Amino acid sequence: MLTSTYLLRQRRFLPLFATQLLNAFNDNLFKNAMVLFVVYSVYNSEEAEAKFSAIASALFILPFFVLSAMSGQLADMRDKAMIIRCVKLAEIFIMLVGAAGLLLAWQGMLIEAAAIPLMLAALFAMGVHSTFFGPIKYAILPQHLEKEEVLAGTGLVEAGTYIAILAGTILAGYIDVEWAALAVVLTACVGYATSRQVPPAPPYEQGQAVDWHLLRSSVALIRHTMHQREVFYAILAISFFWTIGAVLFIQFPPLAKNVLMASKEVASLFLVIFSIGVAIGSVAINALLRGDVSARYAPISVIAMGAFVAVFWFLCHEWSADVPSAELMNVGAFLAQPLAPPIMLTLLLIAVAGGMFVVPLYAFLTTKCDPAEAARTVAANNIVNSGAMVAGSLIAGGLSALGIPLVEQLLLSAVMCLVSAWLGARLYRAERLALAAA
Repeated sequence: MLTSTYLLRQRRFLPLFATQLLNAFNDNLFKNAMVLFVVYSVYNSEEAEAKFSAIASALFILPFFVLSAMSGQLADMRDKAMIIRCVKLAEIFIMLVGAAGLLLAWQGMLIEAAAIPLMLAALFAMGVHSTFFGPIKYAILPQHLEKEEVLAGTGLVEAGTYIAILAGTILAGYIDVEWAALAVVLTACVGYATSRQVPPAPPYEQGQAVDWHLLRSSVALIRHTMHQREVFYAILAISFFWTIGAVLFIQFPPLAKNVLMASKEVASLFLVIFSIGVAIGSVAINALLRGDVSARYAPISVIAMGAFVAVFWFLCHEWSADVPSAELMNVGAFLAQPLAPPIMLTLLLIAVAGGMFVVPLYAFLTTKCDPAEAARTVAANNIVNSGAMVAGSLIAGGLSALGIPLVEQLLLSAVMCLVSAWLGARLYRAERLALAAA
């Protein structure tokens, strides 16, 4: 088995790992602090809460769809370490705006007129920030790591991302918004400091021109990337996976409140368990594949994920906690319910299977293309992913607007896993054909 923890002692990996970890932590601390405050303290309607959660998710994802082509070009044509430092510096100012919105919310001042718009503006700006950082955190790995280390590095990046999501989600559920406001600004400052330690990563080819036309460059980028069959199927499979993930993440807070009659701490716990599961799956698949970049476990992993989503639907459907309608259970009271442990275990297994499915696919993006175009390949993936995730957000919001119960919406995610399994099987077939032709 290829062990990967030694990479955490290497300057060629550790500063990047720490920077992306802090980035994921801050994104999720801010987003979840905002969403949980609005769901539990502003709105009092399942439809309105699900709609706001969908709007917040769509605003964060939209920049990936619009700006990924530009970010991929810049990452391949300029020094990646320099771009990382620029975007992390911008994060400090973005979080100052977001913190202002959180503080207004804490004071109960101008919530609809100023606090929520400021928080949503900061969330959109963080989406722009992550759009420019996203291609680099994967594309820089083949530049700083040996070929046999790329899958291990990708797994660590994914595991670290979800550990950071875990930490940010826990804090968002347990601290007041005024402390969240302080934490997001301090984290942005620390993230900028770690970014300054990332080693230089100059472009493979000097002097290339950037196409600043957003639509033309996006179409050209996708067209250029999709000709490679393995990359094509990897991108489609990842996109369907994140569509499922978007629907699930949108559903968790209102489902916890309105179906399970649980407090925001329980909603936060749902997201925590999901993050732990993806981190476990990210590391486990690297052990199974022994450092080999392959999709051979992709179909069975996502089929298992769909089966566990169906079990989760059944358990939520059977939920019959005996609590007054006006009272929300805290974590202790929720866990005392007979069906709570199976619900948590099933949620964990959904995430483990999802992590095992998606991590090797990200490694495909940076190992099956020209190293000089790795960032653009990741950027093309981000464009398709973000379009799929926005569609998932709109579907979730539309189903809620139509009055379809949140529990029944879970079945949509289970069915979509079958499509991902088919795409994973197509990817594995393309992989075997490429090996046979080599």
